[in-house]
Amino acid sequence: IVGDWMPHVGPGTPAAIVVAVAVVAYGPSLAARLPWRPLLLAVWGGALAWTWSLALVDGWQRGVAGRLTTRHEYLQVIDRFHDIPATLRDFHAHILIGAPDNWPAHVAGHPPGATLTFVLLDRIGLGGGAWAGAFVITVGSTAAVAVLVTVRRLAGEDLARRAAPFLVLVPAAIWMGTSADGWFAAVAAWALALLSLAVTGRRPAWTGLGAGLLFGLTVYLSYGLTLIAVTAAAVLLLGTRRLRVLPYAAAGFLVAPAVFTALGFDWWEAYRLLVTRYYQGAGGVRPYGYWVWANLACTVLMVGPATVAGLRRGGAELWRSGRAAVLRDPAARLALLVGSALLALLVADLSGMSKAETERIWLPFAPWLLPACSFLPGPRGWLAGQAALALLLNHLVLTGW
Repeated sequence: IVGDWMPHVGPGTPAAIVVAVAVVAYGPSLAARLPWRPLLLAVWGGALAWTWSLALVDGWQRGVAGRLTTRHEYLQVIDRFHDIPATLRDFHAHILIGAPDNWPAHVAGHPPGATLTFVLLDRIGLGGGAWAGAFVITVGSTAAVAVLVTVRRLAGEDLARRAAPFLVLVPAAIWMGTSADGWFAAVAAWALALLSLAVTGRRPAWTGLGAGLLFGLTVYLSYGLTLIAVTAAAVLLLGTRRLRVLPYAAAGFLVAPAVFTALGFDWWEAYRLLVTRYYQGAGGVRPYGYWVWANLACTVLMVGPATVAGLRRGGAELWRSGRAAVLRDPAARLALLVGSALLALLVADLSGMSKAETERIWLPFAPWLLPACSFLPGPRGWLAGQAALALLLNHLVLTGW
């Protein structure tokens, strides 16, 4: 993982320990008995508390306010977007390393929707690293709620409730606070949640349109989020009204490409230049043969040992159910949903465009692996293992995001 070996404690340490103990002790029982809507609020509150406390282990400036202001980050170029249409028309000219006034690594490595998020925050008076960090943590934490909504719709409430504590106490929260990819994760998660509502509800028009709008936005936040289409396909497969939803979702999806193209940004040309930029920099020196395995090791650190065990059990569920029963058995349906996210990660891994930094880059996919933990017996022991891993990582390593 990207970081420095630096054993340390901070103001978030006591809070992180308290949150971990509380979720391990009371999370499974509360998830089982709370009414559904209060449970969703409790999951969001728990995810917020966990993410904020882990971020503050590094202190306010180093852990939150300064994270998105470093030389590679989006806030470095806010002033260059004073004329947004003109900047978008000229965006491609600054992607390559040899270009004049080339963009910082993260700006060049993403479509301009990522940077525009922070430009628009600045325009409404929420400028600077502190507001940017608070925004990412607050919105990023809602991804856990979106995943629960989706699992309930597609695989049943019982499995969703069993997954709830694991969506709170996830090691990936270390990078959710404070990486912009946490914001990307929330957008992608709510796109899938709205799609699940559309394919299982009686009125698919508005939820289908909303899902399409968010899917279109994800493509302009991160090039890698095109792979969320794999999980979207699984959601469509598990739905009962997929054909009725597609026209609305397609109409919504076209909005973002139409707007950005009209403003002068060419997604395909920018991606072509990004591939060149990637191999001009770290991508050209990081060995594929090592990172194709090390990326998966990073994923284990992100999602924790409980998720790995759950994925094995989910695979066994799919194997036992057989092809004919997959769409009828709730456990098999959940395993298919989780498996689609794992497949997307494997495609990203084999592409060679994700060599290192995957603890940040793959944040949008990580929450979709966690529901596999609902297959595990004895959840408190597994939750304790998840919390211990996160606390050790965050206190022993000063992470780069």
